[in-house]
Amino acid sequence: MVFKRRDKRSFWKTTAELLWPRGGWGRAFHYVKHRLRRLPDPPHRIARGIFAGVFVTFSPLFGLHFFLAAFLAKLMRGNIVASLLATFFGNPLTFFFIAASSLQTGHFLLGRPPPAEVHEGMFGLFWDATKTLFWNLYVLFTEQEADWGPLADFYHELFLPYLVGGLVPGAICATACYYISLPLIIAYKNRRKGLIRAKLKALKEKAAAKADARGKHD
Repeated sequence: MVFKRRDKRSFWKTTAELLWPRGGWGRAFHYVKHRLRRLPDPPHRIARGIFAGVFVTFSPLFGLHFFLAAFLAKLMRGNIVASLLATFFGNPLTFFFIAASSLQTGHFLLGRPPPAEVHEGMFGLFWDATKTLFWNLYVLFTEQEADWGPLADFYHELFLPYLVGGLVPGAICATACYYISLPLIIAYKNRRKGLIRAKLKALKEKAAAKADARGKHD
């Protein structure tokens, strides 16, 4: 195949690069920033896309962040590519802040204290819920009985508070990113336009000088 990788990466290497990209998170951040600034769209549309991407990273629907970001950006008439790039906001370095703020806010809004299990192992709870879901789907085709109790506990103690609570810090962070990114993108695009004009002017002057030189020789 034309686009097939020559060096096949193992599962563990791929996972490791998701947690720590090649070149580090600093390089990955600068790459995303560079791509965002150079998107061929008005600054306000790019900033709306950034809002959408940052906002959905506070959702517990981890496997759907790209789709949710694109859908929200479409509703807001924002740049879809910018929304996908902005989901980079949710990464292993920021996940603890996102999860903790979403859960604390969600339990506060729902009027109940968070259970100790949430703080002790949230990843374990998500993993156990995933295994329970697939197991129950499997036993539907067997003679064994499905047990939806653990999933109900997971929904009420973790998923629902995360879903509800993520709306508040998500909106705050997304709004902050919108107002921070908008003037930066405007300034970058204006500067780039100025550089392009200066290059075109220099090329015109160079062409005019060559034309004058030819005229004198003739």
